[in-house]
Amino acid sequence: MKNRYLRIVLSLILSVILGLGWWVPSAKADTENQKLIAEVWRIVNQSYVDETFNHQNWWLVRQNAMKQRIKSREEAYSVIVKMLASLDDPFTRHLQPSQYRNLQVSTSGELTGVGIQIALDEETGALQVITPIAGSPAEKAGIKPGDRILKINGVFSTQFTLDEAAAQMRGPMGSQVVLTVARAKEEAQEVTIVRDRIALNPVIAELRSSPGSVPVGYIRLNQFNGNAVTEVANAISNLEKQGADAYILDLRNNPGGLLQAGIEIARLWLDQGTIVYTVNRQGIIGSFEATNVALTKDPLVVLVNRGTASASEILAGALQDNQRAQIVGEKSFGKGLIQSLFDLSDGSGLAVTVAKYETPNHHDINKLGITPDRIVSWEPTAFNQIATEVDQQYKTAFELLTTSSVVANAS
Repeated sequence: MKNRYLRIVLSLILSVILGLGWWVPSAKADTENQKLIAEVWRIVNQSYVDETFNHQNWWLVRQNAMKQRIKSREEAYSVIVKMLASLDDPFTRHLQPSQYRNLQVSTSGELTGVGIQIALDEETGALQVITPIAGSPAEKAGIKPGDRILKINGVFSTQFTLDEAAAQMRGPMGSQVVLTVARAKEEAQEVTIVRDRIALNPVIAELRSSPGSVPVGYIRLNQFNGNAVTEVANAISNLEKQGADAYILDLRNNPGGLLQAGIEIARLWLDQGTIVYTVNRQGIIGSFEATNVALTKDPLVVLVNRGTASASEILAGALQDNQRAQIVGEKSFGKGLIQSLFDLSDGSGLAVTVAKYETPNHHDINKLGITPDRIVSWEPTAFNQIATEVDQQYKTAFELLTTSSVVANAS
């Protein structure tokens, strides 16, 4: 009887040991996933621009997330996405490792896909085109700023996050993606686009002239990527050597990019003055100033439209408020929030809205945009018609540069 009791006890101990043998690895994985969730929570807690965290108890959000049993990294990502969604900020988002690498590639200067800058409409939740990249397959296929993408390869775009939608449109050269696109009052239509390598040389520059007018340097800046500052500086220097006496800086359909690039390009045009103010959640204001390195003092007109966003608005606002340039076109997009990227321990990334920016005259751009000095409607223009006589915004800018008021303003 005693031996039988001993066997039962040993059997129970063995069962517990075997159970622990199965349980320990799962617990370890659970712990690693919880560490990742806690890492994301901590970064947002320390850095996010809104100290109310969208008027919610952010500590309670952590507690609810951490008490869940997480069996896989995918489940951890889902918990993180849900946690960040409670902030109601589409720009604060988690980027899985492949998405994070793709974002780093796009800001460095090259990518493969269709070439569309997209955003989520905050009111409707619809996937909206900010702008197609100049010369991209999307632009050649007729995609326009303001278009709504209803489906991607037959799947409703509302089923994707912003980064997932972008990933769906990237792919190998020569492959196809079918977008269902709606525009204004027109019926939705399917557009088939062949993916291609997109060289992100962000600058197009050439000298323009007409009888009786000053030589005008035309610079079109498509994106604030890692090449932008050098390319704009080279463009100004080359146009100065060619005899340019005035400039048009075309920021239409430029969705922004690197904040520092916007600041450095403003310094290429400004000798002195504030470029932008930044406001964090404590309300502390920092500023970036011109540094007396302007490459030209020639008259300048800047072109903007509703596809002009983020760093483009910083640049346009700095030039407008410092009376360095006149702004022509339509009211810009209105993205006045600054995101920082954080590396996470598993190779993924986190984009967090850490501040907002204001123009030198303390104009809050977010959702309001930059209002031009001269409002001229943007008419749909084919790629090869941009900055020609049929482009009314460009034509207005060119005519302004022949008047004494612009020259006096620049001086």
